[in-house]
Amino acid sequence: MSVTKDEVVAALERISLPDGGNLVSRDMIRALAVESDAVRFVIETATPETARGMEPVRAAAEAAVRRLPGVTNVSAVLTAHGPAQKPQPPNLKIGGHPTPQAGPEKIAGIDRIIAVASGKGGVGKSTLASNLAVALARQGRRVGLLDADIYGPSQPRMMGVSERPASPDGKTIIPLKAHGVTMMSLGLLLKEGEAVIWRGPMLMGALQQLLTQVAWGDLDVLIVDLPPGTGDVQLTLGQRAHLTGAIVVSTPQDVALIDARRAIDMFSKMKTPVLGLVENMSSYICPNCKHEAHIFGHGGVRAEAEALGVPFLGEIPLALEVRQAGDSGTPIAAGEGPVAEAYARLAARLVAGGMA
Repeated sequence: MSVTKDEVVAALERISLPDGGNLVSRDMIRALAVESDAVRFVIETATPETARGMEPVRAAAEAAVRRLPGVTNVSAVLTAHGPAQKPQPPNLKIGGHPTPQAGPEKIAGIDRIIAVASGKGGVGKSTLASNLAVALARQGRRVGLLDADIYGPSQPRMMGVSERPASPDGKTIIPLKAHGVTMMSLGLLLKEGEAVIWRGPMLMGALQQLLTQVAWGDLDVLIVDLPPGTGDVQLTLGQRAHLTGAIVVSTPQDVALIDARRAIDMFSKMKTPVLGLVENMSSYICPNCKHEAHIFGHGGVRAEAEALGVPFLGEIPLALEVRQAGDSGTPIAAGEGPVAEAYARLAARLVAGGMA
């Protein structure tokens, strides 16, 4: 079976550069050709001086492609764009007051937008958003993930990305890709540990930029990871974009359900359909004795969904490997096992229902 260009690009994405990024994200691959078992490509640098120092990278790229099944012949050539350094793109500024908008608008190229929300923090909303995005991508959907938790962006860590997105003109933002998902987060534009200290208008302006200035491309669905609560970001999203609907995440305990009701009420007032409720941390299986425990209770979200007349989308168990996967940058939905299967069922239900 012949190798595909997508497989070659994926291999080249794993070749890191000494000054950050990789060969693909830095747009250095030219003249990529795949003919049966032979692959040829050119690595283009800014200057001849840079090219002379890139020989180890060229060799690594050639070796990575040669390891692909079906490849027996690889030719990678270094070249220079010209004698002068490429001009640096303008600085991208995020934040500021939003521009006027008559009402919710459809974002070009995006078919559906699903907000993942919770009434309170700590219920696993961001974990669910990243894993749902990956699970949908594994089912063949073209998926985007927008980290709209401006004050506490966590998706870069969960998705395993840390490169700063490019902006060729100081306005358009080129998103990153990980695990089959196109993703963007304000966290990628901040220094590690840097706090965002903004009032409401700055938040609203930043979200508008992340929605409209990111080159999302053609997507079947954009998953938006909202911050907890019912504040400026939620309101701005509902006013600026046509939402397909919202998924509300809660643990089974009564305290979490109180705030989940507030989130549902908020979407009702915004006239945003609630696609359903998800019970996270629903049960825990002891890895030693296999006893099933309900640490946060069980069934409370299903009962709440029935009482409110909204769909119950499923249960996600509490498992140590979920936390380990998120910390390592590879969502558990990208692998196999009971938790990955739970996310796959959730994704399949959304796809079957025409929601994603």
